[in-house]
Amino acid sequence: MPEPLVLLHGFAGTGHGWDAVTGRLERYTARAPDLRGHGAAAGAQPVTFEAVTADVLAAAPPRFALAGYSMGGRIALHVVLAAPERVSRLVLVATTAGIEDDAERAARRAADDALAARIEAQGLEAFAAAWLAQPLFAGDPPAVQALARADIARNTPAGLAAALRGIGTGAMAPLWDRLGTLRMPTDVLVGEDDPKFRALGERLARVLPAARLRTVPGAGHALPRAAPGALAALLDDAP
Repeated sequence: MPEPLVLLHGFAGTGHGWDAVTGRLERYTARAPDLRGHGAAAGAQPVTFEAVTADVLAAAPPRFALAGYSMGGRIALHVVLAAPERVSRLVLVATTAGIEDDAERAARRAADDALAARIEAQGLEAFAAAWLAQPLFAGDPPAVQALARADIARNTPAGLAAALRGIGTGAMAPLWDRLGTLRMPTDVLVGEDDPKFRALGERLARVLPAARLRTVPGAGHALPRAAPGALAALLDDAP
C-alpha cells in the first residue's frame, strides 16, 4: 500500500510545482500543500517558521515521509526538528540549514527585505523576469522556465513579500548544530550543475547521521521542474 509523502515547494512556487513529480511516484501517495505566503495560503498570517511548521504538521498524517525543495527544504528541517517521531524519512532537495555567519545573515535579510519591497512595487511579472534571470535558473530550458512563470503567477505580491520577510533565508536562525539529533533515513538530493547547493548538500550529508548524498546528472537547482523523472525515481528509491 502506498506510503504518505508530504512535499514542500520552493519560494515563489506552490504545491503545483511538484505536479510533474507526483504523477510519476509509485511508492508514495503524495500531498503538496501551498505554504504560507504562497498560492491558496498567500493571505495566511503570520508568515513565520513556527506557523508554517504547525500548518504542515496539522495537515499531515500521524506518520509520513517528508521532502522539501529549496525553501521547502528549510521548512522541512523545522518540521522534522519539531516532531522527529512523526517523520519516517527525510528528503532534502537543493537546500540549506541556514546562514551561520551573523554579518552574512544580516546582509541576506536586508537583501530579502529589498526584494520584498520591489515585488510589492513592481508586481509578479517584473519579479518573475528578474528571478528567473539569476544564475540559479538562467540555464533552465524555456519549457522549464515557462513552468516556473506559471507557478509564480499563482501567487500574490503581498504573499511573496511576507514570505521573504518571515521565512526567507535571512530571517532563519541556522540549524546546523541541531541536525545531529535527526536519526531517520535521509536523502540529500542535488543537481550536478548547481555548485552552491551541491556544496551545501555535501555538508548536510556529512552532518546528518543517517544521510546519503545523491546527485542528479545534468541538472541545476530547479529539480522538481527540470528533472521530475529522476527526482521521482530517487524518491521511490527509499533506503
